[in-house]
Amino acid sequence: MVYLKRSFQYRMPKTESFIRDTVLIKATEVFQDKGYNATSMQDLVDATGLNRSSIYNSFISKLDLYLECLQSYENKFNRDTSSLLLKATNPLNAIELIFDLYIKIISAEKYDKGCLIGNCKSEMANHEKSITNFLEGNQNRMLMLLEDLISKGQEDALINTKQSSKDYALYLYSSLQGFRMTGILITERTKLKSIVNSILQTIS
Repeated sequence: MVYLKRSFQYRMPKTESFIRDTVLIKATEVFQDKGYNATSMQDLVDATGLNRSSIYNSFISKLDLYLECLQSYENKFNRDTSSLLLKATNPLNAIELIFDLYIKIISAEKYDKGCLIGNCKSEMANHEKSITNFLEGNQNRMLMLLEDLISKGQEDALINTKQSSKDYALYLYSSLQGFRMTGILITERTKLKSIVNSILQTIS
């Protein structure tokens, strides 16, 4: 009998010689500034300091890198929100602290580039299934948080019952989205705080 020998080359898994979170931050800044479609691979190479092959090997494609940036952006917001909620004295105060977080983000830079997820929604919603799925999940998670806070606030008589908790959650979610867009041009804290006070007066 003749045995045919086949040689197999064992390939070690590739290790990344960079800090992934740092790359995501730098890539996020580019996507936030230029948008998904206007961002080229060369833009990402220049921003991250990685060559094209490293980006493709680690993130597969520009779309996959973008999705990972979106998820990382949401994760950071969720961590910041969770920390704030621990400091809240009641559900209404918790909602106010969420708006305050938005003010802090808006005031962090002289020229606000808007929310990465909000920018994504206006540019990419319903154009790419994976992005649409992410946006829907992000929206649903925020609505659930707001609805829970409103429901508890209504139980404590801190929030009025003129509307259901679900309806008020939609109202606050829309307000947060609009508030973030407003912050691109209006960054003065006193003006932003005045808008928040008007929104809170509607539900209290």
